[in-house]
Amino acid sequence: MNHYILIRRLRGPALLLLIGTIALLHSTGVIESFWRWFWPLLFILLGVLLLAERATLASGDGYPGWPCGGGPYPGGTNPNAPGGVPPYAGQGVPGQGTAIVPAEPHDFGKDPNGGQS
Repeated sequence: MNHYILIRRLRGPALLLLIGTIALLHSTGVIESFWRWFWPLLFILLGVLLLAERATLASGDGYPGWPCGGGPYPGGTNPNAPGGVPPYAGQGVPGQGTAIVPAEPHDFGKDPNGGQS
């Protein structure tokens, strides 16, 4: 399992552990006010978890892939990367057009109305 995912999954249990510990200390009379201790310790806990996530990402694990495997792309792999999914016949190179449905180059000079009837 990726260490980044492990640290992300520890957020909820760490929060419950913090709440339970402060409630136990409050019920035994060690601390007077629950809320006075909860908020600062909550921010410290979240800060430590975020630092641990950053350290995990910086260590080289990188971001986790999609749950069904592959990379961080819906198809599973980066189509622009070497060894990725090749384009099917008739598909242009990604990033060459700005239109949603790119027009073929031979369609530009046919109709003076732009193809609308």
